[in-house]
Amino acid sequence: MVYTKRTPWTLIMGVIMVAYAYLVQSGALAGLIKYLGTARYTGEMLTLGYTFGGIAILIGLWQLIAKNAEGHVDYYLSTVGGVTFIMLVAFIVKWGLDPQMGQWGRAAQPTLGFNFASVMNLNYVVMGIISGIVIVNVFKVPGWAENGVRLSRLGLKTGVILLGALYSFAELQQLGKLSVVLIGIFVLGSVGLVLWWGARRNLPNSMTGVLSAGVGVCGVSAAVAAAPVVQAKSTEIAYTIGTILLFGVICMFAFPIVGKALGMGYITFGAWAGTGILNSAQVAGAALAFQPGGIETLKVAEIFNITRVLFLPIIVIWLAIWYVKREVGAQKVDIAHVLISKFPLFVLGFILMFLLSSTGIFAPARHYQGSYFDNSDKVMIKKDRSGKEINNYLKAPDLEVLKKESEKIKRDDQKAALQRLIENKKLMSIEDDDTLRGVVNAKILSKEGNAILVLHFRPGRARHADHDGVDQAGGRSAAGGRQRGRRGQGRGFADRSDAVCPRDYLRRMQKWLKTNSTVAPR
Repeated sequence: MVYTKRTPWTLIMGVIMVAYAYLVQSGALAGLIKYLGTARYTGEMLTLGYTFGGIAILIGLWQLIAKNAEGHVDYYLSTVGGVTFIMLVAFIVKWGLDPQMGQWGRAAQPTLGFNFASVMNLNYVVMGIISGIVIVNVFKVPGWAENGVRLSRLGLKTGVILLGALYSFAELQQLGKLSVVLIGIFVLGSVGLVLWWGARRNLPNSMTGVLSAGVGVCGVSAAVAAAPVVQAKSTEIAYTIGTILLFGVICMFAFPIVGKALGMGYITFGAWAGTGILNSAQVAGAALAFQPGGIETLKVAEIFNITRVLFLPIIVIWLAIWYVKREVGAQKVDIAHVLISKFPLFVLGFILMFLLSSTGIFAPARHYQGSYFDNSDKVMIKKDRSGKEINNYLKAPDLEVLKKESEKIKRDDQKAALQRLIENKKLMSIEDDDTLRGVVNAKILSKEGNAILVLHFRPGRARHADHDGVDQAGGRSAAGGRQRGRRGQGRGFADRSDAVCPRDYLRRMQKWLKTNSTVAPR
């Protein structure tokens, strides 16, 4: 069978992408970019536009000119049109619809009294999911794009596997302890509750068993794995999968809205989503919708989701014993064969990537130990939404204050850390960060000196911070990216057990300064 279909659309979409990238590069769209506030995305607009556009043009010409023959090459080439279609929709949503929705939300705020785009969490992740649902169910996926769109599932599982490379051992150790306890209670409790309720409602044992596995463990994968053990009928499996996916779609949209309304942080929301949403794809969707600009929430959510999958062997054995006892004439099933054949392979891939990451081959030095530090220009000098450069180095007035205050410090290690800070205008190591936190907490410097350190170096630290330098308190330090697998010794205004959004971070910072300093926050 020849999969590649002759269509001009792959070529047309490629031309559109390249043309858009060229218009961005030439400055023809400068006014639109300024209006939408997407100047910080110009780099990825050029890279992705030229890359995907160029590939689509080449493959599109091949599909129109060459004679396609059966084989693996034919099938893989047939996916290019669908992948290009997905990317084009993603470009429109992220670089057009998302910033425009933000503009409309801010414009309507004086009339409505609230920013509807923010309250309803209408970011590019949510709108991308909605766009996909509308396209599939209203307009239908074009025939030439079907094979490529079908690849999205493979892309998601591959993404989860690669996510394993971003965890340090210390980080996973902290999250793992928490997830095992919560997930253990959730999984065992959910399965037991469904089995009890099914017996009370006189549901068939096969239906009750497959539904308990799907609801209690990890959704579709667990239902499919448990089906042979409880000898579930195809209709019962379909009913279970439909229930799980419908519940997951609702939660995928509702969880981020509720989480932001309740002021949840990255870890709290990630744990909640990873525990409460069953399907791994929907867990990822909810986590990215809650925090579209980072992966802290996604990392926590996926750890909880994968921990739940690891309970699958226990639940399958439990259901096998339960079914044999309750069902008259039940046939014995080879449980080991079922587990080996049905266990989700992407989880094994995730674990393998994590083990490789723990050796340090994917990350900077000391990342595998839970300590990652970056104070390079890449993280010290960034651009805001409008494309304006933000310099996080210490400024001259602050340096003068710290020079005068340095005489108050008596300990040699604290003197050396502050001296390095003054000379380099930035924090030079994690050890210096620990030392200067002690200076702030001991209130050795004046209120003005402490205020400078508070503003620039986050005197309190939560457990985990990601590579982009954002810690759980939502702050960004002059030390750049840092990842910590242990709790910091010092406690200051930002030392929280959870994350807050940057706006809340600033509000807390200002409140802390008002109560601890006479210097107004800058």
